[in-house]
Amino acid sequence: MSGIILPEHMAEEQKDHARSQVEGDSETEKDAKLATQLPTPCGYKILVGLPKIEEKYESGILKADAIIRQDEIATVVGFIIKMGPDCYKDTSRFPTGPYCKEGDFVLLRAYAGTRFKLHGVEFRLVNDDSVEGVVLDPRGFSRV
Repeated sequence: MSGIILPEHMAEEQKDHARSQVEGDSETEKDAKLATQLPTPCGYKILVGLPKIEEKYESGILKADAIIRQDEIATVVGFIIKMGPDCYKDTSRFPTGPYCKEGDFVLLRAYAGTRFKLHGVEFRLVNDDSVEGVVLDPRGFSRV
């Protein structure tokens, strides 16, 4: 299991089940398992998916791995996957209602939230007030 060490006290059948949860026969099965393993945000947290970073510059020159990783970490655009039950419920802080909804592309602060990877794909859990704006087309946005 990619970089995860299972506890010694865990029974072998539990370990086999855990391993089977991340090892699919096809990309479709892996995608389906990934979707079921995503955490459900608690409270006022929002689960955000991050875009895949282009491996080439517009000129066609390949980016260095370090540059790609830096772009992933510092991205300012995300996709709202799930929202916690308390998102935007505080009417004194959000008198006009929610800033965004599930399915929106949003602008976030660089480095915002709790970053984690699930099967090599990076996600973030951010606070509801971390959303800076909603965008129709996320292409072309980058951190300055």
